[in-house]
Amino acid sequence: MKRCLNSGWRGSTAIVLACWTLLGAVSAADAAALRDKWCSKVHLRFFVGGAEGDAFGTIVYNGAKQAERDLGPTVDYVFSGWDVEKMTQQLREAVAVKPDGIAMMGHPGDAAIMPLAEEASNAGIKMMYQNVPVPKVVAKFGGGYVGAQQAEQGHALGVEAVRLAGLKSGDRALMLGPFSNESRGARERGTVKAMEEAGVKVVTIDSPAEWAADPNLAIPIITAALAQNPNFKAVGYPGGQQLGDVPAYMQAAGKKPGEIFNFGFDTSPQIVEGFKGGWVQLTADQQPFMQGYMPILGLCQEIVYGLAPINVDTGAGFVTPDNYQAVAKLAAEGLR
Repeated sequence: MKRCLNSGWRGSTAIVLACWTLLGAVSAADAAALRDKWCSKVHLRFFVGGAEGDAFGTIVYNGAKQAERDLGPTVDYVFSGWDVEKMTQQLREAVAVKPDGIAMMGHPGDAAIMPLAEEASNAGIKMMYQNVPVPKVVAKFGGGYVGAQQAEQGHALGVEAVRLAGLKSGDRALMLGPFSNESRGARERGTVKAMEEAGVKVVTIDSPAEWAADPNLAIPIITAALAQNPNFKAVGYPGGQQLGDVPAYMQAAGKKPGEIFNFGFDTSPQIVEGFKGGWVQLTADQQPFMQGYMPILGLCQEIVYGLAPINVDTGAGFVTPDNYQAVAKLAAEGLR
């Protein structure tokens, strides 16, 4: 091959033909190594995070199902309703089944996942994590991560909210989030930190997992907070489920579209409608479809080809009233 490439194509026609024949043989060998459904002999267990039909979880699930269709593994799907104790028990059950790989939501945190990750490692089960990072677990027992970097994305959202809402030192804002969860709450703590750095006075409300499963449960709490603090200029929400329910919160509190700057995380059909109606002003896009697709791709690559774990930051930027139409159609299809 080297002689062919260095020859400058000088010499007889026979030499040139021989070079082309050799190149063709190499290409044919490469093509023969490629195949459809190359992960078809692999058994995986995938954690969706929410309940079936959940606004965010549905997009994650659709991404995972697309990967399953493209690559061919057998995948068991686990729905947890965002309940971290339930997730931990389900992970314990998943390790006991001994699939080839597990894609796990990181919400329970390093301490809860660590002993189960050790069991998985000892059993030869490959691990991937999505949505919430577990850096200590990965450092000790390996695995990849697909999702936004929680604290960094949360802080960036806070900075953008201050800018777009025109918040000034002394202004007041309300921020909901799972603050009692050390790992998952890092994102919303980052948002609070960014606003406080700008001098904004932030009131926080801890949001239980039940609110993600049924965002209407938050209506009396949010309306009471707004009634007690009529000078709130902005309200931040911890996920797409609650951000998508903003019209219900604001109408229950007697607020008009745009009267309060509402912001949060994720995209969904409901959030798109919120933008259209003037209820939602800002959201941070973390591309949940990728959080479904990429963990399955990563596990397949590790198990079939022996490749290293993948790490993908899915924090894509911000959606605002000026650009939401770019994702509207895909959001309606459950893909963004």
